[in-house]
Amino acid sequence: MESVEVLVAHIQGLFRSSDEVSQLHSLLKQSEDALRSHADRLVPFLSQIDPSIHTLGYLFLLEAYSSESISREETSGFLLSVVEFINSCSTEQIRLAPEKFISVCKIFKDQVMQLGVPMQGIAPMRMAIRKLQTSTEQLTTLHSDYLLLCLLAKCYKAGLSILDDDIFEVDHLRDHFLYCYYGGMINIGLKRFEKALECLHNAVTAPMTTLNAIAVEAYKKYILVSLILNGQVPSFPKYTSSAALRNLKSYTQPYVDLANSYARGKSSELEACVQTNQEKFQSDSNLGLVKQVLSSLYKHNIQRLTQTYLTLSLQDIANVAQLNSPKEAEMRVLQMIQDGEIFATINQKDGMVSFHEDPEQYKTCGMTEHIDFSIQRLMVLSKKLSSLDEHLSCDPTYLSKIGKERQRFDFDEFDSVPHKFM
Repeated sequence: MESVEVLVAHIQGLFRSSDEVSQLHSLLKQSEDALRSHADRLVPFLSQIDPSIHTLGYLFLLEAYSSESISREETSGFLLSVVEFINSCSTEQIRLAPEKFISVCKIFKDQVMQLGVPMQGIAPMRMAIRKLQTSTEQLTTLHSDYLLLCLLAKCYKAGLSILDDDIFEVDHLRDHFLYCYYGGMINIGLKRFEKALECLHNAVTAPMTTLNAIAVEAYKKYILVSLILNGQVPSFPKYTSSAALRNLKSYTQPYVDLANSYARGKSSELEACVQTNQEKFQSDSNLGLVKQVLSSLYKHNIQRLTQTYLTLSLQDIANVAQLNSPKEAEMRVLQMIQDGEIFATINQKDGMVSFHEDPEQYKTCGMTEHIDFSIQRLMVLSKKLSSLDEHLSCDPTYLSKIGKERQRFDFDEFDSVPHKFM
């Protein structure tokens, strides 16, 4: 063990100057094999190093220790060591060996999942992301791990702390797919269906040369959320990859059938489609969403009535919307009024419903603040896009690939991304 003891002495003897840290980094990389060969005996040495001062040395030892399987008896101590390290480590030093930091954090995530305590990993993983990021616009490989812990712990609101960031930098495409998919699930859990649809849309339409399983699962939920929110599934925008255009529907046929049944507006037909494919929906863990789709058909049938009639009896609403009774029609209309989905009044004396126009005049302080916030955000995004466009326009690799085909990518040809997601 003398070699490890000498290495620890070097770690303790070096401080935070850039030259010393650089020297230590070279020494640590040369010692990786030796550290891994003594992985099961590194714990006592970790206690001799201050992670806030000697972050880089501590990280190499901790990663080497975690490279071997960790016994159940050692798990508690390992988790405490990782939490302490994440909270106190130097941002500058971990960025010298980001792959080591990521490895430790992923093993930490795996351990809390195996113990069935995902909640314990949420705060440390959020801190790890912020320390690893160069800016909040960067998507790290830890983002999806963090969101997975939030999902498993059913702590959906914690996921919003990173989902509300605008992401412009993606290192690995798989991280993007998982981030969008898990983000969609978290927003579904919070019933933020507009945001969920935005996340799932980004997963389905992301560049891909071959279809991947994440995009397939995202498209299943994309269909269901689209039906719940808008009563229809939009066609693919033109910037969708050819791999997705060719294959997604064939891999999600029960969901496509559900959307087709929904479009015909008959509850009995939709219920039959759900019954036929119930086992598939159940195995995909989407049966709860499918039941919400079934319920939303009645809502959208009622909403269509507001576009045609000024007044209508509860009995007529029950007949047209295929509800069981005027009482059920009354309860659904009341719920929709409460949720702001329609504007109407019910005269219980004669059982008549009067439909009204949207009373919003767009002149309240709250609405003005909302519009101003949206405008400011769009201005920031516009500047960012202009900067990215300028950077790409000067990138030799991009220019050599695009060549004469550049004219094919005129922005006027692109379908717009829904702006309701702001």
